[in-house]
Amino acid sequence: MATSSPAEIRDPVTAGAQSKETRKAIIAGTVGSVLEWYDYFAYGTAASLVFGSVFFPDSSPTNGTLASFATFGVGFAARPVGGFVFSHFGDRLGRKTILVITLLMMGVATTLIGALPTHAAIGWWAPALLVVLRLVQGFAAGGELGGAIVLAVEHTTKERRAFHTSFMACGVVGGLLLSSGVYALITYLTTDAQFEAWGWRLPFLLSIVLVVVGMIIRSRVSESPVFEEAEAAGERARMPIAEVVRHHWRSVLIVLGARLVDNGVFFVYATYLLSYSKQELDMNPTTALICLAISCVVALALIPQFARLSDRIGRKPVFLFGAGFSIVAAFPLFGLVRIGSPVPFTIALILGISIGWGALTSVVGALFAELFPTSVRFSGITLGREIGSVFAGGLSPYIAAALYAAYHSVWPIAIFAVGLSVISFIAVAVGPETRDRELE
Repeated sequence: MATSSPAEIRDPVTAGAQSKETRKAIIAGTVGSVLEWYDYFAYGTAASLVFGSVFFPDSSPTNGTLASFATFGVGFAARPVGGFVFSHFGDRLGRKTILVITLLMMGVATTLIGALPTHAAIGWWAPALLVVLRLVQGFAAGGELGGAIVLAVEHTTKERRAFHTSFMACGVVGGLLLSSGVYALITYLTTDAQFEAWGWRLPFLLSIVLVVVGMIIRSRVSESPVFEEAEAAGERARMPIAEVVRHHWRSVLIVLGARLVDNGVFFVYATYLLSYSKQELDMNPTTALICLAISCVVALALIPQFARLSDRIGRKPVFLFGAGFSIVAAFPLFGLVRIGSPVPFTIALILGISIGWGALTSVVGALFAELFPTSVRFSGITLGREIGSVFAGGLSPYIAAALYAAYHSVWPIAIFAVGLSVISFIAVAVGPETRDRELE
């Protein structure tokens, strides 16, 4: 289907149909993003609070936490593989079908984690099966958010790209908010023994509801008109990943660099600090989860506004503000965390997640999509995002836990967060401004 001409766009019937398809694409991407990150944060929260004792009971609390975060990182190791596979077919065959497959795989793997026997029941088979399901999660996630971003951005207009794709970022926060809210409710309603025995399973089992809703929504969205136009013009790449590496490697490096703060620093705050608050601050898990939920609500309010600003002034200024804020705020943030009471802990999470991360993540969907042509857009975004996710998101909670175990101080973790933020700042600063680029 060719892109509509200006005369057609002015026609209210055509414009109304396009607007409806845009909304459907945004909703489809957002729901999938919520599910993906609900699954990941449910896993990260369980790894912080209970997986050490349930799946690694023979280890000390510290080693059990390290082992749990290692299984968390395994999922990120599978993401590039899934990303390569799904993005190849996404650029060759279309965006919609791939997004249905990734959603189903992610949801089924998450539900099965909730049904896993523990170490006490089947010994070391339990953590082995956990790792297998985590690999399936990661494989599916490798093609999920990149595809959702591409589908949404290719359905929208240039003037609102950042705003519309920012709902994918809101889906990340929505998944975190939903996960932390469910865990907060369950930890409140159960004793420690009940939570360890069966309560931790409920968030995983509930993900099947999101799968059903997401499948219904995604089955009704149309294929990207930009992709269909490129297909009609014979502009499909035969080997999209190879073409990206050969001709667009600079753009891949920008995406990879930007991903370090977008993914790595975020998981330090959203995942590791829950473990730190329980083990080192002796904070009630329900209280810590409520603090995290508050920061998510603030982020949901700020992200679309940062995106609107980006649509007016450009991607780079907004991203660089977020990355710069992450650099400046890291040490004050950990200073607030060390106080060990809920209000400073909440303020720290707002600084790190709602403001610093909220600003930069509001533009990455549009920025990444605008760096690549239609024929390799899915592959280009996915290649940079998922390699960055391995080096940052998957390893960052483990690195943070290992740094604390080695130095018994949060300041090395703050230095680690600053280092990731500096790399991301430089990567985007030396790259192009993409706001005015055409996608076709």
